[in-house]
Amino acid sequence: MNRQNFFVSFCVLILGLSIQSFAQVLLPEIKVLAVNYKYLGAVNNKAVAVPVKQLERKAAVFDLKDTDFYEDEYDNYFVTFFIPEGKILAAYDKNGKLLHTAEKFKNIALPLLVSQSVAKKYPNWHIAKDVYLVNYHESNGVTKKYKILLENGTKRMRIKTNEKGEFI
Repeated sequence: MNRQNFFVSFCVLILGLSIQSFAQVLLPEIKVLAVNYKYLGAVNNKAVAVPVKQLERKAAVFDLKDTDFYEDEYDNYFVTFFIPEGKILAAYDKNGKLLHTAEKFKNIALPLLVSQSVAKKYPNWHIAKDVYLVNYHESNGVTKKYKILLENGTKRMRIKTNEKGEFI
């Protein structure tokens, strides 16, 4: 066996041992819940404010069976999620499936389509307050609307739009 063959054999041996040592690393267990994917798909709106997205994700991944109040004998559970900007009242079945929600968020950043639509129709008015309402039902889908308070000097006006900026 010449030196070159010995060196190649030695490198292959070292490489083989190092790969085996990396294979021994254990990763933490990850729990993936796909129960409420339908809800996330229905309420998903890329233009909605970040706090809304975060709270909706929290409601979607909520593990009902991992709570202190879970018992097999009850069919439905109502859970409320809060952040300073709003809240979600969510109804789950005993398996943790999200059945319906009532969501309300105050004074969040409006989607570009909504703010442009309002500015175009009411050019001299500014948005003083807004409320974003979402109602999700597993069989009926989702409804989303914005209630907006406009001001122009001492004048006030209330309007409603959907997430596309269409006036209701």
